[in-house]
Order: sequence, then structure tokens, then C-alpha cells
Amino acid sequence: MLYYLFDYLDKNYNIPGVGVFQYISFRAGLATLVSLLIAMIFGGRLIEVLRRLQVGESIRDLGLEGQLEKKGTPTMGGFIILAAILIPTLLFAKLHNTYIILMLISTIWLGCIGFLDDYIKVFRKNKEGLAGKFKVVGQIGLGLIVGCTLFFSEDVTVRQYFTEKGTAIFHAAGSTSYEDVRKMVTTIPFAKNNELDYYKFFSFASPVLGSYARFLYIPLVIIIITAVSNGANITDGIDGLAAGTSAIIGITLAIFAWVSGNSIFADYLNIMFIPNTGELVIFCTAFVGACVGFLWYNSYPAQVFMGDTGSLSIGGIIAVLALILRKELLIPVLCGIFLIENLSVMLQVSYFKYTKKKYGEGRRIFKMSPLHHHYQKLGYHESKIVNRFWIVGIMLAILTLATLKLR
Repeated sequence: MLYYLFDYLDKNYNIPGVGVFQYISFRAGLATLVSLLIAMIFGGRLIEVLRRLQVGESIRDLGLEGQLEKKGTPTMGGFIILAAILIPTLLFAKLHNTYIILMLISTIWLGCIGFLDDYIKVFRKNKEGLAGKFKVVGQIGLGLIVGCTLFFSEDVTVRQYFTEKGTAIFHAAGSTSYEDVRKMVTTIPFAKNNELDYYKFFSFASPVLGSYARFLYIPLVIIIITAVSNGANITDGIDGLAAGTSAIIGITLAIFAWVSGNSIFADYLNIMFIPNTGELVIFCTAFVGACVGFLWYNSYPAQVFMGDTGSLSIGGIIAVLALILRKELLIPVLCGIFLIENLSVMLQVSYFKYTKKKYGEGRRIFKMSPLHHHYQKLGYHESKIVNRFWIVGIMLAILTLATLKLR
């Protein structure tokens, strides 16, 4: 909203200095600062409110060191993250931008699903929370909104360049002209010609699949959003792990948004230029500021837990950002922490069921899943586990950024 105010003042009154709001870098810096302040100031007050309402976490005794000490710690702290994302975005971003609107919808949508889950757990005293099928229905609903917008919206385009021979490419090297087109195209990591057209891919696999490409793309979007949001939810098991990991991922996506939405950087790096995505830098920096600000209260020993209100939201935000920036194939690398946490649960459950059926006794691969609990069982302190997971997350983020040139 402030963008429009200062734009009006600049055009009509020519007041010195207000034109600085035109720069994404300036607004991104303000978004980061404001989100940090909101998380740190609003966070402390919200924790006090949650304590008065006795919105405490109920802890199952899993035999983990220091686990029972967390009983009664306020949960639903995801409201801190949501407020610290939404307020700076509303203040500093261009609200008519389709991608910003999509991110706001995604944040609120998954925040509401997470809130329902936390509400049932805390106030209805039902440890199971919102039934899994209702969570999945909610995630599918968001997937349909995102998938249909990315596929059908006239505002969602990529810049297609043409060489002197008339060959169409999605980067500027050797090009003579261009046009902005609606294409189901994404980035293949570590490949020299790193653009993948979903329509051509499906057509190559089968002419029948090619004719139904749109109906295959939208389910793919649903699967990605569901997988990443659940991965973040599972990762939120020890103090500071999900928030810190998400901040690292958010910084990486902010860099991708910066270079993908700037024609000069995209030309220099010889990557796909996606018009209007530069505005997502404001959202990404607000997201990073929210996660880091939340760590003020969530780092060990945690004064508040984010609950599903926060964990489902941050996972969904990451998934939708990756889809918008055409980097969904990089999710297994960028979100490697979420992936390994998800896989550890799937492997543990599958192997236990298999061995119980075969030998009559269930056996385990890990001492406990998700993976961070396995290391707790091995005697590692929470802080050491979190720090090492962050280090791995930073390494994966660097590897992801290396794909800009390493191909």
C-alpha cells in the first residue's frame, strides 16, 4: 500500500526522495526490517496471550531427553510468522502483481488449515488434530488455485527469444528478438540446455499425454505443494529446526526471484527471464525476516512453538515460490532437509510393516523417525542437531545456487 502512496506523491508532487520506493532492493530491505521487528515485538506479546489462554503443547512421552520439560510451552506461534510475512508484503509490494496475490492467498489458505489443526488439538483436546483427509483436501484446493493460475492466467508468462534462424529459446544468448508467452516450461538443474517444456515432454512420452498436458501439470502442482508443506510440518520437531531451515531456503529463493525477474541479470547468467517475478523478492525477504524473527523465541530452549499454523504455511510458501520461479525440479536439492525427514518416516513405517508381515515382528531402520529424533536417541543435544542440519541446509542452498552457472 505504501508503494502506491509514494508513487502518487512522486508523480504528482515530485517530492525529493519518495522515488526510492520504485526500487525493489529498497523495498526488500524495508520488508526484512519490518518483518523482523513485527516478529520480535508482536511475538513477545502473543506468547503472553497464549500463556494466559493456556494454549500449551501437549507432549507424548517418547523417551527423548528434555522432552517433558517442554510440556505447556505455548503453541500456535505460527501467527507470529504469518503476521510478519503478510504485513510487510501488504505495505511494500505491488499488490496488483499476480504472483504477489497468489503468495498472499497461499499463505492465508494454509495458515487457516494449520490453525484448524492446532485449534482442535489445543481447545478440543484431540491430539490427532484435523483429520488427515481434510488437510489433504485443503492442500489439493490450494494446488488447484495455483496450478490453474500458472497455467491459464494471461499475466503468467516467460520471455521467449528467437535466434537469427528463427529458433525459439528461453534465454538471451544469440537472440535477436523476443516475445512474452504463456508456456508450461521449467528449469532442469545441471543441464546445458536447461529448459523443459512440459507439453513437449508429455507429447514425447505419449501423444495421448501431450493432448492432456494441462490435466497432468495441475496434479503435479498439487503433489509438490502437498509434499513440501508436509515435509516442513514433519521437520518442525525440535527447537528452531523448521524456522532456521526455511530461512535458508527463503534466502535462496529470493536470489532466484531477483535474477529471474531482472532482464539484465537473466541475460548475463543466460537463464530464463520471468517477467514481474522481481516483485517476489519483497515477499521472500519478508518471509526470511519472519523466520529469523521467530527464531528469537523458538531457538533452544523454545518459548513458543509454531504449530501447524506456521509449519504448513512455510512449506506451502516454499513450494509455490519454487513453482512460480520455474524451479520445482530443484526442490529435492533445495529442500533436501524436508525430503530426508519425509523419507525417514516413510522408510521407517514401510520397513516396520514389511518385517512385521514377514517375520511376525516389526523392525526399524532408525531408532526413531523423523530423522532428527534418531539423532536425539543417539544422545546428541537438540542444539547440535539443529546446527548441523542448518549447515547441511546451507550446503544444499549453495549447490542449488550453483545451478545458475554449473550446467
